[in-house]
Amino acid sequence: MADIFNKKKRSQIMSRISGKDTKPEIIIRKALFSEGYRYRLHRKNLPGNPDIVFPSRKKVIFVNGCFWHGHTCKKAALPSTNKLFWKKKLTGNKKRDKLNLEKLKAMGWKSLVIWQCQIKKNTFETQINKIKNFLEKE
Repeated sequence: MADIFNKKKRSQIMSRISGKDTKPEIIIRKALFSEGYRYRLHRKNLPGNPDIVFPSRKKVIFVNGCFWHGHTCKKAALPSTNKLFWKKKLTGNKKRDKLNLEKLKAMGWKSLVIWQCQIKKNTFETQINKIKNFLEKE
């Protein structure tokens, strides 16, 4: 199926996709704040600019979009057009994510990745408990 937008319009649409303060990220942040956790956001001095940073605990949380970070759920399906470009782009994103997690570990930081698809009404409480366990565990 061909793209319904011309190249210029598609570029404009794609440029408006935000890399931070996404809806899933804000949902997680609000839940953590209401539980009494305090954090920093998008620390540029750490590999991968983690979404949520707990400096005193040396722990970070990435809230990843399923499509952009190549998750294995149905939200991460490749578009039917320009497949070669998207496969290369998403493979590169996954490699970069893995490298950033390795760098953080080498620096003594612990990381947790939460996927966009995991933030649903029926699994939300489970994810918050998972995050709380991650933060409280040495």
